[in-house]
Amino acid sequence: MSAHKVAAVLLALLSAASLSPAALAGEAGFIAATPSELKWTAAPALGPGVMIAMIEGDLKAAEPFTLRLKLPANTKIGVHTHPVTERVTVISGTFYFATGNTFDAAQAKAYRPGDTLIIPVGTSMYGASREQETVLQLHGTGPWGITYLNPADDPRNRKM
Repeated sequence: MSAHKVAAVLLALLSAASLSPAALAGEAGFIAATPSELKWTAAPALGPGVMIAMIEGDLKAAEPFTLRLKLPANTKIGVHTHPVTERVTVISGTFYFATGNTFDAAQAKAYRPGDTLIIPVGTSMYGASREQETVLQLHGTGPWGITYLNPADDPRNRKM
């Protein structure tokens, strides 16, 4: 590679590296989300006390979405499916997860911060938190939804 090409590549790399989040803030579509700025609301489709914070997108639209879920300790999410591929990253706590048509806590594997799950469309799955609050980040392309295999597991069907 000639000296001119090396210099051009180095200049391009240095220019890209100098783009700070503040410099990008004016760019169309740029989103910066810090934990203290998230707006948490109830997520009744997932259970009592579960909270959701939307980072981007509209779950009802055919567009990318990113969200966080906060599961209180001892939360159980019954066997369900989603109409889209779901990408889940554990942010904090421990998420107990398994696939299958019957909830079996003994089969659930523990996933810890930094662990990622990519779950194909229509996969029967279930999850839980145990001794501590757990925060998950989900992303995919909507429209997103949740269908419980057993309607009795759907928290929206429970009388309060």
